[in-house]
Amino acid sequence: MSDYQEYLAEREQIDLLIGEGYQIEHVTENLSGAFVDFKSKKAGDMKQLHIKTADGRKYFSVILINRNR
Repeated sequence: MSDYQEYLAEREQIDLLIGEGYQIEHVTENLSGAFVDFKSKKAGDMKQLHIKTADGRKYFSVILINRNR
């Protein structure tokens, strides 16, 4: 899969979780990408995505920045 196709898949997963009411709770970055923890408004409902592409990292970073404005 090309980097662009992988980015599109990551963006779609992020948008799906955000659309379902999840919010980014925690981000852990390492050499293999970023692990983004999403928390739902429902108690104890969490999901984690492994974001590998640089564009995917930029995408969720923009979401975090806009949320904090």
